[in-house]
Amino acid sequence: MSESVEAGRRVRLPQGAERPIQVFINGTEQRDGADYTVRGRDVLFTRPLMKEQVSGGRWLAMALGLFGSYGKHDTVDVHFRLRGETRVISDAEVLPD
Repeated sequence: MSESVEAGRRVRLPQGAERPIQVFINGTEQRDGADYTVRGRDVLFTRPLMKEQVSGGRWLAMALGLFGSYGKHDTVDVHFRLRGETRVISDAEVLPD
């Protein structure tokens, strides 16, 4: 069985990351100040981010194509500048509060 659990509310930027910073959750752009804030190297979200936990048996059944997964799973992508170049972190690691 799969279930969604709160993974946390922050993502860490690499050392030297600079603005402009754009944040997307599940492909939808988030608004600085309303949906998240940047404090130091951390992007802090106003709501908890959810990640799906899948049991071993369900994972095997999905791998065999017997059925899919339907839990909530937030994917965070972050665009930022580093040494003058635009960089992207896809499916950034969500850290606990």
